[in-house]
Amino acid sequence: MRTQVCIIGGGPSGLLLSQVLHRAGIETVVLERRSREYVLGRIRAGVLEGGTVQMLRDADVGSRMARDGFPHSGTYVAARNRGFRVDFNALTGKDVMVYGQTEVTADLYAARDAMGGTVIHGVDGVTLQDVDSDTPHVTYELNGATHRIDCDWIAGCDGFHGVSRRTIPPSVLRTVERVYPFGWLGVLSRTRPAADELIYANHERGFALASMRNDRLSRYYIQAPVDDPLEKWSDTAFWDELRRRLPADVAEAMEIGPTIEKSIAPLRSFVAEPMRWGRLCLVGDAAHIVPPTGAKGLNLAVSDVHYLSEGLIQHYAGTPEGIDAYSARALARVWKATRFSWWFTTLMHRFPDDNAAFHLAMQEAEIDYLEHSTAAQTAMAENYVGLPF
Repeated sequence: MRTQVCIIGGGPSGLLLSQVLHRAGIETVVLERRSREYVLGRIRAGVLEGGTVQMLRDADVGSRMARDGFPHSGTYVAARNRGFRVDFNALTGKDVMVYGQTEVTADLYAARDAMGGTVIHGVDGVTLQDVDSDTPHVTYELNGATHRIDCDWIAGCDGFHGVSRRTIPPSVLRTVERVYPFGWLGVLSRTRPAADELIYANHERGFALASMRNDRLSRYYIQAPVDDPLEKWSDTAFWDELRRRLPADVAEAMEIGPTIEKSIAPLRSFVAEPMRWGRLCLVGDAAHIVPPTGAKGLNLAVSDVHYLSEGLIQHYAGTPEGIDAYSARALARVWKATRFSWWFTTLMHRFPDDNAAFHLAMQEAEIDYLEHSTAAQTAMAENYVGLPF
């Protein structure tokens, strides 16, 4: 098989890249290890920056989002069981959109099907060959047979554990990582959201987040030891702990009910650079991970797609500068988002270290400053709604 761009990974970044390139007349093939049903069953982030919303609209996958998404013009920050609102629209003139990653992925699948896009599921043993030449190719196993795709470029959209990043020689690749000493225990419940916008809560017992997917589907998180067994957290134990950490008026009024999904996720900051080696370009979690505080993961992947698709379209039009600058352009935004996610995570969580008393005092001072400073709120709002692509 021959194509212009072979995309490794059929999550939202791989599907969006395929959609954008296809619309520009560039052939793609997407290889995905999991089944479509598995990909569509993953529960992920649901806050989209304005740049992400515009990318989806431009790719002709924004109609359902426009109908079913929830524009949010601000968010709540709480400490000591009371909160205040940061008004994104008043401070920056921009909003965010609450629309689940699962829905984005479903929209992208529908768009690829409508355009006859090639997405091959269930592949195994994916190997990237001759990446540092002008004639790379990819081999993979499917149904007991070995297949080969010759291509001009390879886009590694296969996540943190995928093969793409590992293909880059250790002598070339530089990685930076911070593993946080806690996780997020998250639940999904068919209940009315606790508030009209997200609530980020700092509490002496640990961080909490009240989020939502729609007006009858809520997503909640609490900080917990990453190695806690899930059986420790019955529904009753979770709801009791969540309500302890949220503002008192919210906790008293919130609706609770049976949870339909429950998991504990580790938190880390991770950046790999460069994001291009030879004819391989890394995208999204293959190159960078941020803690979910501030909802930057999917949005960073979309900004990578923006820079890479722009570079590839220019390349096929005879202008190589865009693809040559891909890594530097993408990483400049990645590091800024990593800084914001680190700042917000550090501000809102309890850290089990020797300087806990000092850390707590600094958090309280910072949150008080944030509540009363327009400049501080503007800086937070600019980063939360998304820096320009």
